Amino acid sequence: MDIRELLLKDVMIMDMHATTKDEAIDELVHKYAEQGVINDEALYKKDIIKREAESTTGIGDGIAMPHAKDKAVQRATVLFAKSEAGVDFDALDGQPVHLFFMIAAPEGANNTHLAALAALSSLLIDPELVGKLKKATTPEEVQQLFGDAQAAKELKEAKDAAAKARKEADAASAPAGEQRPYIVGVTACPNGIAHTYMAEAALIKQAEAMNVDIKIETNGSEGVKHLLTADEISRAKGVVIAADKKVKMARFDGKPLVNRPVTDGINKSEELINEVLDGKAPIYHDADGGATDGDDADSSNGGAWSEIYKDLMNGISHMLPFVVGGGILMALSFVIEQFVGDKSLAFTFFNQAGNMAFAFMVPVLAGYIAESIGDRPALMPGFVGGFMATVYTGAYGGVYVASLSAHAKSPAGFLGGIAAGFLAGYVTVWMKKWTKNMPQSLEGMKPMLIYPIIGLLIVAALMFFIINPIFSVINQWITHFLNSMGTGNAVILGVVLGGMMSIDMGGPFNKAAYVFATGAFTATQNGNLMAAVMAGGMVPPLATAIATAFWPKKFTDDERKAGISNWILGISFITEGAIPFATADPLHVIGSSVVGAAIAGGLTQLWHVSVPAPHGGLWVALLATNIWGYIGATVIGAVIAGLILGVWKPARKA
Repeated sequence: MDIRELLLKDVMIMDMHATTKDEAIDELVHKYAEQGVINDEALYKKDIIKREAESTTGIGDGIAMPHAKDKAVQRATVLFAKSEAGVDFDALDGQPVHLFFMIAAPEGANNTHLAALAALSSLLIDPELVGKLKKATTPEEVQQLFGDAQAAKELKEAKDAAAKARKEADAASAPAGEQRPYIVGVTACPNGIAHTYMAEAALIKQAEAMNVDIKIETNGSEGVKHLLTADEISRAKGVVIAADKKVKMARFDGKPLVNRPVTDGINKSEELINEVLDGKAPIYHDADGGATDGDDADSSNGGAWSEIYKDLMNGISHMLPFVVGGGILMALSFVIEQFVGDKSLAFTFFNQAGNMAFAFMVPVLAGYIAESIGDRPALMPGFVGGFMATVYTGAYGGVYVASLSAHAKSPAGFLGGIAAGFLAGYVTVWMKKWTKNMPQSLEGMKPMLIYPIIGLLIVAALMFFIINPIFSVINQWITHFLNSMGTGNAVILGVVLGGMMSIDMGGPFNKAAYVFATGAFTATQNGNLMAAVMAGGMVPPLATAIATAFWPKKFTDDERKAGISNWILGISFITEGAIPFATADPLHVIGSSVVGAAIAGGLTQLWHVSVPAPHGGLWVALLATNIWGYIGATVIGAVIAGLILGVWKPARKA
């Protein structure tokens, strides 16, 4: 595919007006909306900002490549924009950005489009092309420069392929001491649209300049390309990982390995390659959780708590569809029961369908927590441990087991499932370490016999004798605490949970509050706390919708448009609708939202609101025990937050 089919002339900006990063994003996104490339400006902007929050796309040398892939994009497009004055875009080199390439990829982007995006990204490491682009004055000139660069690149690749074949033939017959060093690598970024391929191109170009043979595997939007084989990994002197997302690491066990962010692959490719060649790369050991035998701080992209959070979120993200679908169908069955009774076909269908989905919630949670820690071998014991957390294991066949399990008067539930997931994951990591020195002839037994049998035995024993009895007591205590809690204490808890939903709008605080309420709901079938977190979570987007409606001059055109969308996002319990506002003005938006959300959460408990559904916002208001109390708490919290934001937020500078 010709790159010029993505670089449309009508979508270029040859003289940007923006002077700040926020203004630049607004101007670029609005251009896409004007040209019909996107149909939801607020959604696309939210995903652009979300990507920027992960790491800046200002890659240095005056270039920025903001990008997003979502359902708002109607066709794959690259927006070229040029700023003569330059924009402070938080670039990695601290220098102003003059050239912008905003990449829009639809959710269903085909491989042709993705390959073209990858090719365009890889061209931008050529300083000669970048220099010419900075001097370009017309869209036609930009298209011609890229067309020429693409043709030159394809010609060079053809010549390089022939030269590589000759080198491989010569290397095979050359003495061992005369062979060129060989290393392998992996590049990956969260969206896999631009940085993945720029890092690949930079590493390949640098290796060629250093007389080093290299093969790079890319984990991009079109899947894994140039997959490294076991033989290639074995032959390599070392491994370079330039990635901002999880890649399969077990295959590199025992190899010298450098693990850095993807931007280092673009800007520090020589340093990464030299670290391997000079023998400074620490040895990677998969069996003990990826620790190295050196003290290189760069060998890990996060600390222990970030890893635990990542593992927990892996379980929760896989669990949520079961919670939402099953929980709402079950709740709807209760409404049907009120009208036609519990003997009707409609009630039976909705209730059983919901129950079936809901029954998978804890096993899926545990299984995917375990899989995040110990990879695929941990999945089965994690699932089984999670299932054991949902059933009463005190007696089998009418006979109580003479152990701690005899004291398990109820299932371990949601909290026990979390424990099961972490246990299964770390048991699998321990087994990998324990079996590391087994004879090579027994390697095939590990995944087929040792991991599943021993892993299941250990996890089942821990669940049966320890975890279930302990968490059974904890769940009974939670049930007793919630049932005996006075109105005053309930209001305080509602205030805390509601406020937490607005602190980071989808981040750790928000997820912690939601997990706590979901755990209490599954343990007690009491939806009081679900009402608090849902009311609190609806406040931020509704508050921004109110503020933009009544104080429009304090917001940009794009923010006013996003405010309209936030009416729907708010009542749908999609807190993330407020993220673009919070990113642009965290003090005023988050501060006002926390106040309003805390009030909403407290009012649900004061008015004894219970919502027997784990999601849905005001769309499931009919399921609430106190419908008007639920709606009233949400509206009051949103109005208070909206008023504070509208009055508190300073006027825009002309």
